[in-house]
Amino acid sequence: MNQMAGNYITEDGRKIGGVIMEMKHITLRFGGVVAIKDISFDIHEGEIRAIIGPNGAGKSSMLNVISGFYHPQEGEVWFHGAKRPPMKPYQVAEQGIARTFQNIALFDGMSVLDNIMTGRLTHMKTGILAQALWKGAAEREEVTNREVVEKIIDFLEIQHIRKTPVGRLPYGLKKRVELARALAAEPKLLLLDEPMAGMNVEEKEDMSRYILDTNDEFGTTIALIEHDMGVVMDLSDRVVVMDYGQKIGDGTPDEVRNNQQVIDAYLGVAHD
Repeated sequence: MNQMAGNYITEDGRKIGGVIMEMKHITLRFGGVVAIKDISFDIHEGEIRAIIGPNGAGKSSMLNVISGFYHPQEGEVWFHGAKRPPMKPYQVAEQGIARTFQNIALFDGMSVLDNIMTGRLTHMKTGILAQALWKGAAEREEVTNREVVEKIIDFLEIQHIRKTPVGRLPYGLKKRVELARALAAEPKLLLLDEPMAGMNVEEKEDMSRYILDTNDEFGTTIALIEHDMGVVMDLSDRVVVMDYGQKIGDGTPDEVRNNQQVIDAYLGVAHD
């Protein structure tokens, strides 16, 4: 990896932009339990940044800090060069940060199309009365939002289930619908919490392709948590490794793969 004035060139020759998010000395406690201890790392524009570690390492807690669900007791979150004050999740979403969840969070009784449309909420500016009357600006807004959603449905190849209630779908397709809903927000930063969890090999291959295509075609910056190390090493430009709430590695997949402290954390053995 070649560093260039805040930008860098990936091993496959892609130019990555400057830093868009910095986590500075983040510490998060729940009572007497320290979930995250003094962790710093950054995310560059246009990269795929993985956060990995054994179970209980604090990965999901870190994603929850980024998305505004948790507020750290110590440290700072910087986004696009500005220190971010404590925010609620909907305010973080309005900044252009969208996410998926480890446990699927969709509306089972609603159709695929309607679920994805909920991802457009941050782009809806007209009031409830105008939307009910569906006139003028409200109508134009609805048409624009529907066009965005239809493009995402085509992109993720889910046209055949667009009117199907989500509750009737198999697990792998539900995961794809959740990705579609996050993409509907047109995020600057997309957070994926274990997007491959519970999938078979074929479903993982499909999801990996969609993640890479999202990054390539839309230029979306992606931060993901994933336990499948094969997937992480294939997808990621850089990887940060956590263990017991602390950072034990940070670098390219090759650098992390050869880090003895990382190897010990995953194998559960000491190194003499």
